[in-house]
Amino acid sequence: MEFGYIFWWTLLWVIGWGIIGNIVTPRIYLRRDLDVSQAGLVGASVGAATGPVGLIPLWLRTPQLSARWSVIPGLLVIVILAFAFAQADPDNLCVASSSFIYSQLSNGIVIGIIYGLMALGLTLIFSILGVVSFAHGEFYMIGGMVVYYFLNVWFEGSSPIMAILAACLVTFAIGVIFERIFLAPMHSGEVERPGEYAILVTFGLAFFLQYLVQATAGANPVKAQRFFDFPQYELTSSSGAEIITTTRGNLSLFDAVSIPNPRFTAALIAILMLILLLIFLYRTWVGRGLRAVSEDRQAAAVAGINPATMNTLAFGLGGMLAGLSGATLVQVFSWLPQVGVVASARSFVIIVLGGMGSLPGAFVGGLMVGLFEAAGAGCIPDPTRAAGYIPAYGMIILTLVLLLKPTGLFGREL
Repeated sequence: MEFGYIFWWTLLWVIGWGIIGNIVTPRIYLRRDLDVSQAGLVGASVGAATGPVGLIPLWLRTPQLSARWSVIPGLLVIVILAFAFAQADPDNLCVASSSFIYSQLSNGIVIGIIYGLMALGLTLIFSILGVVSFAHGEFYMIGGMVVYYFLNVWFEGSSPIMAILAACLVTFAIGVIFERIFLAPMHSGEVERPGEYAILVTFGLAFFLQYLVQATAGANPVKAQRFFDFPQYELTSSSGAEIITTTRGNLSLFDAVSIPNPRFTAALIAILMLILLLIFLYRTWVGRGLRAVSEDRQAAAVAGINPATMNTLAFGLGGMLAGLSGATLVQVFSWLPQVGVVASARSFVIIVLGGMGSLPGAFVGGLMVGLFEAAGAGCIPDPTRAAGYIPAYGMIILTLVLLLKPTGLFGREL
């Protein structure tokens, strides 16, 4: 049998027994009057990983289940599919080159951190205001445009930190002004159908911002130079093996992992911002007020917190986080007025994947999408085809997760 058939038969086995476990396990638990909330997820993961060997004991004993039961089988499924892929295509770089694997994983983690930061803003808006902002990608686009024009047109030679702060300030201001003018009436009862109104008005903002930038800045792609150069440095072990080597534009670890300077800088800024955001949300009174409103608006109002003020702050902060993501990535990708469309779609995938309204879910979802994109782009032999499929990778993992857990990874039942 050819190696290719091994992979496809393994994939068919995993999918087939996963479906059986997902369908049969909840029915068995339901017949015995047991909790079925996690039965489908656990049954699918156990079935995909072990087939009847694991499912039959599960059906006979019917232990109390939690989401943790699916972790080890899920990891085992990844190992099984990776082994089958290695047998199917032993000459693939994802199989033959360990340094390539490490490099793809590191780049996936780096870009996933930035995705997580971008999705955090959308999650924050949804958890406080209860609406999904369809203009989120345009805040991302404007953040990148502000940094480019700040460094290359308005204040040439100025500090990238000042440009990033300017991008944060501009996107925060746009978010605050828009919320006060267009979304505040929705929460004061002046709008009869607030859900539909929020969709239309944020769509309108997206079109307005996109075409305003195109009219003023043009439709030609732009790209900022990297913000900082790495210092020339080399650290080796006593045996002479490389540990860390840096050039002006690249960081190399153990002669296996290579991270371009712009991506590393963007990820570092994103991590610092995430830390500051967590400190703000959990250590300050205003942050606790935001969390209180996300849990129960009426109880927060009784406690003296103004929900309207928190709505404005949340929308401004959400737009600012998207703008910061764009500000850090304009040195990585070419920038167009339409770049926010793809970013917005990716943000929607991430927040649904992680669970609507869950801040940890947004970050974990961003990491998963980043890793999945890196793996897909690196393992498909044809680079052109691999790059063309990048928008689809997130949708594939989203579909798989929602089939097993409709609320997302960290979502709660309503």
